[in-house]
Amino acid sequence: MGEPTRVLLDESRIPRNWYNVVPDLPTPPPPVLHPATLQPVGPDDLAPLFPAALIEQEVSGERFVPVPDGVLDVYRLWRPTPLIRARRLERVLGTPARIYYKYEGGSPSGSHKPNTAVPQAYYNAREGVRRLTTETGAGQWGSALAFACAQYGLACEVWMVRASYEQKPYRRTLMKVYGATLHASPSAVTTAGSRILAEDPHCTGSLGIAISEAVEVAGQHDDTRYALGSVLNHVLLHQTVIGEEALEQLAALGETPDVVIGCTGGGSNFAGLAFPFLREKLAGRMNPVLRSVEPAACPSLTRGAYAYDFGDTAGFTPLMKMHTLGHTFVPDPIHAGGLRYHGMSPLLSHVYELGLVEAVAVTQTECFDAGIRFARAEGIVPAPEPSHAVAATIAEALRCAESGEEKVIVMSLCGHGHFDLPAYESRLAGRLEDFTLPQERIDAALAHLPAV
Repeated sequence: MGEPTRVLLDESRIPRNWYNVVPDLPTPPPPVLHPATLQPVGPDDLAPLFPAALIEQEVSGERFVPVPDGVLDVYRLWRPTPLIRARRLERVLGTPARIYYKYEGGSPSGSHKPNTAVPQAYYNAREGVRRLTTETGAGQWGSALAFACAQYGLACEVWMVRASYEQKPYRRTLMKVYGATLHASPSAVTTAGSRILAEDPHCTGSLGIAISEAVEVAGQHDDTRYALGSVLNHVLLHQTVIGEEALEQLAALGETPDVVIGCTGGGSNFAGLAFPFLREKLAGRMNPVLRSVEPAACPSLTRGAYAYDFGDTAGFTPLMKMHTLGHTFVPDPIHAGGLRYHGMSPLLSHVYELGLVEAVAVTQTECFDAGIRFARAEGIVPAPEPSHAVAATIAEALRCAESGEEKVIVMSLCGHGHFDLPAYESRLAGRLEDFTLPQERIDAALAHLPAV
């Protein structure tokens, strides 16, 4: 019991470089294609949506990308984040495993999302952009971008998936406190949203629809760009500050992980933790299992097709080769709104196809039960999204209890659940239901994949 429970780094240890996994992979990922020509997209194709610096990062072949001083200045508000030994949870589970969690809930908006929101706002402001548009599922990304825009004097306009807009009123309030303009998606503000509402006035929305709306508005104004909270290479790049810090913290303890676990919706949280460990694995310095965990109601990695598809519902985006349930797929309104995306990061999908990471799917009742168990032991209420990682971590720890293996398990606890307590109340009251996704719904959406 004399060993430290919490490993802290001083602010001088904030990573000075983001890590790009692409140069270390055995084969490069497939190119992003222009939907009209089916040719690889170039910088000019992306310029209406993103500033030049982010486009450069999206296609970069450099292993390490420097973090600008203007980003570090804001990172210092909450980074480095702690690595915490879950001793109380270990005792409750009766496991010989040593469980560590990298806690990202201490950021201003309460999740890992500012790790990329801050650099995205910084680069846009540096290039003279005045407004950013975006989508948000559960609201973590929308509130993170609203916070980041406030730091650099940008306006922020957010389309929030309607199911979460109605489930999570205080996330709406947080975005407004930071100065954002907010719409429930689908909305009547855009052509894409109006078309969907005409077909289904009660549509609960999806991230694909919200992306279409945000992209549509960004494309109509010269002073406006679009910001994405997951999926793209530059987003995963920014999130690697999580894994780089965790590597140093584990080294300070003399620990080497056997299993690294993170929840996965679009892929940025899991990749942010796992990719630095993957670098070490590929170099032969360690050999952890890298396990992504997704919702059974939206299982893009475990049940989706690996194919070229649009990143949004209306087909405004380029074509990306990724694990997808089909861009027309509308997930059931589970409470883990941040994981309700039809596709998976093309880069993470490629890494998965190479067999370098694995994926499992869990139900939302299992996740909330795990979140409650974790909160009663460790005191932190996980957001619904990382409760997926908690569920998989508990399952691994219980297997260790049965086998007697003393594994080191590291997970990403990427946000707190203070704005999600109504969902926990539903589970405690026995009202929360699991959604069993019929194969017919997946097949119907995949029938609309573009012909590539």
